[in-house]
Amino acid sequence: MMESTPWFLAMIVLSIGSSFFSASEAAFFLLGLPEQKALAAGNRAQRLVASLLSNPDRLLTAILFWNLVLNVTYFAIVSIVALRWERQLHQPQWAGIFTLAALLYIIFFSELVPKSVAVLRPKWTAVLLVFPLAFLLRLVDPLLAIFHWVNLLSRRLIWPHFEPEAYLEVADLERAVAVSTSDAALLRKEKTVLQNMVALSTVRLDEMMRPRIQFLSFRPPVSLADLEGRMTPSGYLLIADPENEEVVGAVPMKSIHSFPRDNLEKYAKRVFYMPWCASGSQALEQMLSRQLQVVAVVNEFGETVGILTFDDLLDSIFTTEASRSQRLLRQRSLRSLAKDCWQVTGMTTLRRLERRFQKTLPATRNMTVGGVLQEMLGRMPEVGDACNWGPFHFRVSDVPDRGQMMLELTVIESAEADV
Repeated sequence: MMESTPWFLAMIVLSIGSSFFSASEAAFFLLGLPEQKALAAGNRAQRLVASLLSNPDRLLTAILFWNLVLNVTYFAIVSIVALRWERQLHQPQWAGIFTLAALLYIIFFSELVPKSVAVLRPKWTAVLLVFPLAFLLRLVDPLLAIFHWVNLLSRRLIWPHFEPEAYLEVADLERAVAVSTSDAALLRKEKTVLQNMVALSTVRLDEMMRPRIQFLSFRPPVSLADLEGRMTPSGYLLIADPENEEVVGAVPMKSIHSFPRDNLEKYAKRVFYMPWCASGSQALEQMLSRQLQVVAVVNEFGETVGILTFDDLLDSIFTTEASRSQRLLRQRSLRSLAKDCWQVTGMTTLRRLERRFQKTLPATRNMTVGGVLQEMLGRMPEVGDACNWGPFHFRVSDVPDRGQMMLELTVIESAEADV
């Protein structure tokens, strides 16, 4: 038994090395793009973490290679010790028990425990392990080039005609929606999501945004007392430039567990500016690529006219009847009052009316019912104002001091369906 002590020590060292690489794999690949950007602006160790993650294929290949070498060596030693015990003790059951114990030991102490710790604190673990990991990566770099060419050669031999698929186009999604209508296995909600995703490419930001009248912005310094104990409607505390009131930052209030009483602007994340004529799909692409949650919508003069949040986009995709009035005003944009008579909000989009009533609308630069009414009247609407526009007759029923006006819409040509 004593002559096996060096082998036992070697097994412990190998298991520690295996746990090092297991923890490294879990910690490094749990760091998302925002964490990587933050690390790139940090100290030397943090910058090195970001540098290694800039080439994830190299990093993962090296980690798996070293872990494989250590595990193969570990089980080779286990086999040597087990065979010696079987020959010396003439009791093969003890050799079997030892092999099983060695397997459970490396699973628990070299896989489960280090990965669990790394998952709980990935950033701290990655910074702690980065210097020895970077050194070991340099040692194996010559072999990585060989692995790359072997992998490339095997792909050419096994899949000589393999080509990457083309990017999915909007037309492909539209065809998927059309085909899915005859597929009984596809749920109605799934088809609605596909349709809403396609629609994002044609809906402009000024049709989806929260207008300036529907959100509040605060000049720094901002304290909890300024909020008066209430959550902001958008879920974000919007920080304004002290000089021109333009939105420059947003504090994600739902994701911060505890706030200081003062200087809340320190938690703000920058916003991205997009023109009012950009599409919802472009806004979603920018938010995902830049890891931002709020877009400030600007007009042709560069003035902020509204905001669009990531939650707003998700609502537009996954809500069965996506409506800005429902999202911002907590009321339906179209509500039936009588036959061919409906109640609508001023921010109801013309696109929604056209889709709902299947009517061809007159050409206009306006996007909403309120905009059409202002153009027709040549002034701000008042209660009792009425006008005909295309297949509709509008009559203003309510104009609050702050908020959206309400109108009664009468379909001049019959439309019996309800929303």
